Amino acid sequence: MNYLVPLPVVVPLFGAALTLVLGRRPIAQRAISVTALVITLVVAGMLLWRAHWHGPLVVHVGGWPAPLGIVLVADQLATLMLVVSAAVTLCVLLYSIGEDRADPGVHAPVVIYHPTYLVMTAGVTNAFLAGDLFNLFVGFEVLLSASYVLLTLGGTEERIRAGTTYVVVGLVSSLIFLTAIGLVYASTGTLNLAQLVGRLDALPADLRLALHGVLLLAFAIKAAVFPLAAWLPDSYPTAPAPVTAVFAGLLTKIGIYAIIRTETLLFPGGRAADLLLVLALLTMLVGILGAVAQSDIKRLLSFTLVSHIGYLLFGVALTSGPGLAAAIFYVVHHITVQTTLFLAAGLVERRAGSTNLDRIGGLARTAPLLGVLFLVPALNLSGIPPFSGFLGKLGLIQAGVSAGGVLPWLLVVASTLTSLLTLYATTKVWSLAFWRPPRLVEAEASARLPRLMVGATTVLVLLGVGLTVAAGPLFGFSAEAADDLRQRVPYVRAVFPGGPP
Repeated sequence: MNYLVPLPVVVPLFGAALTLVLGRRPIAQRAISVTALVITLVVAGMLLWRAHWHGPLVVHVGGWPAPLGIVLVADQLATLMLVVSAAVTLCVLLYSIGEDRADPGVHAPVVIYHPTYLVMTAGVTNAFLAGDLFNLFVGFEVLLSASYVLLTLGGTEERIRAGTTYVVVGLVSSLIFLTAIGLVYASTGTLNLAQLVGRLDALPADLRLALHGVLLLAFAIKAAVFPLAAWLPDSYPTAPAPVTAVFAGLLTKIGIYAIIRTETLLFPGGRAADLLLVLALLTMLVGILGAVAQSDIKRLLSFTLVSHIGYLLFGVALTSGPGLAAAIFYVVHHITVQTTLFLAAGLVERRAGSTNLDRIGGLARTAPLLGVLFLVPALNLSGIPPFSGFLGKLGLIQAGVSAGGVLPWLLVVASTLTSLLTLYATTKVWSLAFWRPPRLVEAEASARLPRLMVGATTVLVLLGVGLTVAAGPLFGFSAEAADDLRQRVPYVRAVFPGGPP
């Protein structure tokens, strides 16, 4: 099944080319985009099954053997991320199609939206499958280039201003990443991840730490880790609802994925563990305090996105099997739930005419289904039992308690406090936007919600609930993926069966 490995990258790119050619035929564009993402999801599911039962799949692009050529590696972590990202991007695409059918050309000009969206998807999947640092850089650049276009769709002053900040931050992080790649190549003579395992271990400790720090800095900017997260709450809320949703669900998680991959494969041993624990602590607390202070739903959710990045860093920084397994589980949970909440926020904006909590109210009476679509993922994000958010946080807290030490215990306390404040923030949204009497005149709050938009959001809500039902098997899978990452041997042997040169 190795021939399937490039398809999650190739199919969206091929679909992007077709939709660009068919720019004057919106129905054909939509059909091609949906078909491409359905194929990507099916292929990702097949790769997940194969990687779980038979180990990583490897493809040497162009027939060039590693380390000379590009290598794509589909191990358990990569394929799990592929499945989740494909499911989320498909649901968000359906949501955006429903929005465009209701208001043609208003929110996302269809001629450029579909090609750009598919290019972004290809960049995401390429980043997950990349077997060398430069191809990982290419994946980042492809998805960031597409995201620049998506973020500024419509060309409003607010979006251009936010897009300018986003572009500058993206370019700075990319420059740092490219510098890190040059330093790694100069020090080791290779960029292949499997080959770097041995060569980095042989470097002097100080040089290895310096390379580690530069890579971590680049990925921390992309993942919106405090104090490098100020750009996110100002950038994401200005974009159209489906764009904001897919950004919130996936783009920061690419940075977290890169941190997980490098911390386990390239720099094991936890030399940066204390720093990551401190950053996790600050990211949690600063992010959630920012959320509590907001009066706009989209900005509030953007700050909760930042705060919950801290949970993921917490699991990685523990450097233990249970901590890493809980972090992987929480990545899956957070991608699904955070995307759902931003889609629900888009429905609130459409139904009430605004997401400003000072201007809206009464939605539980006028749109009860919308109330359910927001409340369920909000409770899930807050960590209310028995949802997957509670199970993921419980796994992280248990791993922190088992690790012992001052910093892990501080993170345990901070995790609990952040969860309570998340519940407070989401409860504030519910009480003001849904529970209190209406604040707008009926004419401003009379928009009907398109069925496709509601249906796509409902599917993601059910997927979030499904993670709770399947939490046992998913935790088991996450534990196996974490074990493979910490051993490093399965990954290296898959790329170099006879051992790295």
